[in-house]
Amino acid sequence: MTPSSPDPRATPLLEARGLTKRFPGVLALRGVHLSLGRGEVLGIVGENGAGKSTLMKILAGVEPPDAGEIILDGRPAALGSVREALSRGVALIHQELNLADNLDIAANIFLGREPRRGGFIDEGRMEREARAIMARVGLGGSPRALVGGLSLGQRHLVEIAKALSASARVLIMDEPTSCLSPREAEALFQVVRELRAGGISVVYISHRLGEVRALCDRVLVLRDGENAGELGRDEVSHERLVRLMVGRDLSQFYPHVPHPPGEPVLEVSRLRTARHPEHALSFTVRAGEIVGVAGLLGAGRTSLLKALFGVAPAAAGSIRVAGREVTLRTPRDAIAAGIGLVPEDRQQQGIILEMAVRANVSLPSLERTQRRGVLDRASERRMSAQIVRELGVRTPSDVQPAQHLSGGNQQKVVIGKWLSMSPRVLLLDEPTRGIDVGAKHEIYQLMERLAAGGMATLFVSSDMEEVVGMSDRALVMHEGRIAGELGRAALSEEAIMQLATGSGVAA
Repeated sequence: MTPSSPDPRATPLLEARGLTKRFPGVLALRGVHLSLGRGEVLGIVGENGAGKSTLMKILAGVEPPDAGEIILDGRPAALGSVREALSRGVALIHQELNLADNLDIAANIFLGREPRRGGFIDEGRMEREARAIMARVGLGGSPRALVGGLSLGQRHLVEIAKALSASARVLIMDEPTSCLSPREAEALFQVVRELRAGGISVVYISHRLGEVRALCDRVLVLRDGENAGELGRDEVSHERLVRLMVGRDLSQFYPHVPHPPGEPVLEVSRLRTARHPEHALSFTVRAGEIVGVAGLLGAGRTSLLKALFGVAPAAAGSIRVAGREVTLRTPRDAIAAGIGLVPEDRQQQGIILEMAVRANVSLPSLERTQRRGVLDRASERRMSAQIVRELGVRTPSDVQPAQHLSGGNQQKVVIGKWLSMSPRVLLLDEPTRGIDVGAKHEIYQLMERLAAGGMATLFVSSDMEEVVGMSDRALVMHEGRIAGELGRAALSEEAIMQLATGSGVAA
């Protein structure tokens, strides 16, 4: 907000007054209030479970409040459904995407609102308008490309384009950059700035405090379902936000202390992935070592992890685990070799939401927790109790369905199910994507404990600060190849970006 700009709080477009929401056994919101001005970007931050998602669902008509009211254009507004909220100009972009994989990009953008001509869908107009909106969000390719064939980052951009196509006056963005590359994120930031300049208001939820500082005019902090504080742009700092969010200081956010590496545990030699068979990848991860894998979206990081876990078997090359050469044609082969994978999309690939925490933890270990083909319930309970205790999974009971846990606790369950197998190598793909700052710190502490115990860890992250903070070494990928390796002393965001964009050479 520039000095010449009017104070957006003086003429609020949207207000929430005393919102309260209860779910069975949980008071999600308690008297929460906010004010959003015209042409303002309001940041909302808080730990998972702080009430952010519930608040946004109420504002977008997904959930009704139990108490309190919403004021839109100075008048009470009962937003009883998503359709009604959208008709009033309030659109929500969910963190978990809501797209039809079997339809193309244009059809997804205008789903339910297709332009028509003579009673039929005007395909030409829909394609033209979709192409224009795609350009606004930096999404390349054809509007006729199937959404099911897009990467996670590209799919998120489709979701953003879908919301923009509705001409919303209030755009609620829930973790919009959680799976975007730095280049795509910057394109999104420019879109947000243009929306603000055009008088559109944005509610911006993010766990990435740096982008909140850079983008938002004000930041509202929630803690335990209540207002914890509010900071103006000039007041925002990482330390003040963290203090308000968690009620304590996290002076050592990245707890990694390098340990003397042990013997090689994972040795990869001239590996060629199915996605990028033209490049041979070679590297080693030693016992007690945390090796980061950085790069822009599409650089081949996830393809590498899939090859190492047998999801998409390598086209060529060799892999050795603890000195023994292994053939990884399936995930079963990888598990038998002592490799565990925490995937990028935990809800689709890492956890069964409808199943209990206990069942999720024991799922890969069924052969160990059965007797004569029958599940040994006592063994399963002991294994689950140990994982819940050691990883600090916050759940009323281990028979609680995983869908009722916060994102951070779901991630602990995904990690825990592999730790129950005592792997030699742990592969982590975006281990802190979409979880709050407190849960991130706990995941980092877990990674550090595992390294101290001799675990060999290879982790992919789009958060360069995370790679710098938690890696002993970092492999930087560019267009399917390892563009360079950076030791801890040489690790910096600038050095990573040079290699990731193909413009630098590692020393």
